[in-house]
Amino acid sequence: MMASLMSYFGGRRDTKQTAREAIVGLREQLLMIEKKEEHKQRQINDETRIARENAVSNKTAATAALRRRKIHEADLQRLAGTRLQLEMQVNTLESANLNAETMAAMKHGADALKKIHGNMSIVNVDNTMNAIIEQREIANEISEMISNPSVAGIDLDEDELKAELAELEQEDLNERLMGADHVPVHTPAGASRVESPRQSTTTEEEEAELKELQAALAMS
Repeated sequence: MMASLMSYFGGRRDTKQTAREAIVGLREQLLMIEKKEEHKQRQINDETRIARENAVSNKTAATAALRRRKIHEADLQRLAGTRLQLEMQVNTLESANLNAETMAAMKHGADALKKIHGNMSIVNVDNTMNAIIEQREIANEISEMISNPSVAGIDLDEDELKAELAELEQEDLNERLMGADHVPVHTPAGASRVESPRQSTTTEEEEAELKELQAALAMS
């Protein structure tokens, strides 16, 4: 009895494997029904041809052909209904299988998150962050102490530093002013020097006096 039950229910099997086998079986059944539909359609076409050929010459044969066609059409309609049911079942199985695989993946992800967060809590995270902030502040204080000149024994007077800086600025300003006084004046190329009227008058007087001296020497 137990053996028969186990063989009937198949024991505990993988649901994914069971779903795949069921889908494969349904698709094989669909393929067989499609072939039967094609055969019935050919029979319907043959009976229609026979009825047309004997419609005038042999009405009895034509009528019998129409009756057979009706039977084939009824069979074809039943096959179409069966095929529709099988297609719906295949779609339902595929959707259910997809849902099952999705849920399995989500459960696996949830288990992984649970394992990751097993040793973590809001309190632990808050304590860890506070410890990090405290250590960072200590590191900043240490760095500031190391870089402070007073810790190294160097006494710096801020007023003295400002006075030295002002003295350096004044020396730089004086050097710039002295350099400006010694800049030579360059006359642009092609430009003629214009003499002032006073210089021109002085030159004419000197030439006149020179001529008078030359005349007096000639007469003596």
